[in-house]
Amino acid sequence: MQTLFGLYGRLFTQNSFSMKYLPLNPEIFIQNRKRFTDKMDSNSIAIFNSNEEIASNGDAIYKFKQSADLVWLTGIVQEESMLVLFPDNPDPKYREVLVLVRPDELKEKWDGHRLRAAEAQAISGIQTIVWLDVIDGMLQPWIHLADTIYLNSNENDRKANLVPVRDYRYAEMMKQRYPLHTYQRSARILKELRAIKSPLEIEVMQKAMDITGNTFRRLLGFIKPGVTEYEIEAEIYHSFYSQRATGPAYGSIIASGDNARVLHYVENNQECQEGELILMDFGAEYGNYCADLTRTVPVSGKFSRRQKTVYNACLHLHQYASGILKPGISIIDYTEKVGEEATVIFQKIGLLKKSDIKNEDPENRAYRKYLYHGISHHLGIDVHDLGTRTAPIKAGMVFTVEPGIYIEEEQMGIRIENNFWITKNGNKDLMKNIPITVEEIESLMKKV
Repeated sequence: MQTLFGLYGRLFTQNSFSMKYLPLNPEIFIQNRKRFTDKMDSNSIAIFNSNEEIASNGDAIYKFKQSADLVWLTGIVQEESMLVLFPDNPDPKYREVLVLVRPDELKEKWDGHRLRAAEAQAISGIQTIVWLDVIDGMLQPWIHLADTIYLNSNENDRKANLVPVRDYRYAEMMKQRYPLHTYQRSARILKELRAIKSPLEIEVMQKAMDITGNTFRRLLGFIKPGVTEYEIEAEIYHSFYSQRATGPAYGSIIASGDNARVLHYVENNQECQEGELILMDFGAEYGNYCADLTRTVPVSGKFSRRQKTVYNACLHLHQYASGILKPGISIIDYTEKVGEEATVIFQKIGLLKKSDIKNEDPENRAYRKYLYHGISHHLGIDVHDLGTRTAPIKAGMVFTVEPGIYIEEEQMGIRIENNFWITKNGNKDLMKNIPITVEEIESLMKKV
């Protein structure tokens, strides 16, 4: 059987277009498009646009990041791309169409290679490639044949950006041009489908997690008193790129000492001191899929007695949470159960008294003083991936499990995070081979 690194790794060996990661199996995207079109109304057309290039300062632009939805459906990461899905098109050739910028020799001298039709076909599994400069004339008659138009939007519950991005501008233009059609939101379908990962997607995610695990082992031999947080960050990036990762899945959090209590600490500019712990939250992106790992280790290579006590308490919560994360439970109920366990554990390690628990505010429970964030989130193409936070968890979803303990009076923060694929009867720890116990960490740091 051909796998991720079989046939598809050879498709591009003689090709001028390449990426850091090895080409993925296009069956991933073929399956994803089939899952989406199966959910579409009859006689409907769906249009997806790539993200746009965003100016930073002067004539510079931010590094381009493709729309996660377009990546999920096609695997294409090139700017100015589109996907048109019209399952009931009378002409079978145009039931799925990938739209790309026409390659231009002069532009390529400045910006590099752009996909040719054969290359895009190999990546996406889509056979019909149309150039962007002719799509308008082709799209209009297709839309005239359709009753419903699916348009895309960013409906991630965590979205905070109110800038009118391309998807919203495109939707307004389409409604003005075709006011009598029925319009549907692709995001409602994608939120359901993207949450459930196929085995082929898990294969790519596992690669991202293996790269992340290898990097953590490397760090255990690098961390020592006097090393700076940014030097550790540099080691992470070096390790990622040397293993063909696309890059970091998100900005790395490298937080020594009391910095670890800042959940999204990004300065990464302090020197690591003898006797401190260092919390590292980082993950590789491979083939546009994310890993998300957190480990907390002693700068000197050995936990103090108190650090070990708190670390093992956090590890207990991690193991408890992963033990109840299975189909049927909702994130709300799951978080509540972990909170109940945290209440017990925090009392055992001297953080809470019986009176704290007896007098707690039900809306702001006592344990929240030391664990003030959620326990899990969906993971996939986005590090905070699409998926429900209220409906029951389903098999196929991927979640982080990341309890933490943050103690202001002790200037200590500990978090432990692995990634889990939900199975029919439980879950599979995709990071099970990454060192996690006090004994494993100390042993590996001692060997240096």
